Amino acid sequence: MSLELKNLQISIDNKIIIDDLSLTVKPGEVHVIMGPNGSGKSTLANAVFGHPKYTIGVGKVIVDKNDVTKKSPDKKAQAGLFLSMQYAPEIPGVTVAHFIRVATAAMTHENKNPFEFHEELKKMMKQLGMDTSFATRYLNTGFSGGEKKRTEILQLLMLKPTYAILDETDSGLDVDALRIVGAGINAFHSSKTGLILITHYNRLLEYVVPDFVHIMVKGKIIKSSGKELAKEIEKEGYKKFL
Repeated sequence: MSLELKNLQISIDNKIIIDDLSLTVKPGEVHVIMGPNGSGKSTLANAVFGHPKYTIGVGKVIVDKNDVTKKSPDKKAQAGLFLSMQYAPEIPGVTVAHFIRVATAAMTHENKNPFEFHEELKKMMKQLGMDTSFATRYLNTGFSGGEKKRTEILQLLMLKPTYAILDETDSGLDVDALRIVGAGINAFHSSKTGLILITHYNRLLEYVVPDFVHIMVKGKIIKSSGKELAKEIEKEGYKKFL
């Protein structure tokens, strides 16, 4: 069982951004993808989840032996995938609680008892240092960058996917928020779940320990190693990989 990205070729407006990229994530593993701006990291995340702007021309996305390459984002979510976007959209008129409850019902095909749902939601919000009033606010509307990131991790903990791709979840977080978000990611991570963390910096990895670190340049993974590779990048930058 695994999340397999097999020989992916991804393009935008007929321009190839990623070519022949492969990566396998097994349950229990944490993979980190690092790379300079414009290397294709966010393109990979969005394309895997089915953003209409991106086209997978060649290759497959396989979730636990189930080919989901051409499936819609909701079907990919039901198969066990989750994406935390780099720039989470604002959705006026839809509260955080309502959004998560509807999303949970869509994934599980069952409506949880409202009292049980809200008790679990409050528990997870407390764990992430979020005031329970956030549940009644419109999703991401007027949220700070840190509040948006915590809300994404709240969704992760409530939806309980098998594989999660977190695109720059550490972006814009202060030290305290980074520690809390790291703890939330660790609460999700288990022997039954797999993670892909996309980041520019090593600081998140002080809280979430990776099994593999991959360097991505110009749409290709050019080097893979252990957590020491992230420290090397922090110290020396990407110059020698360009």
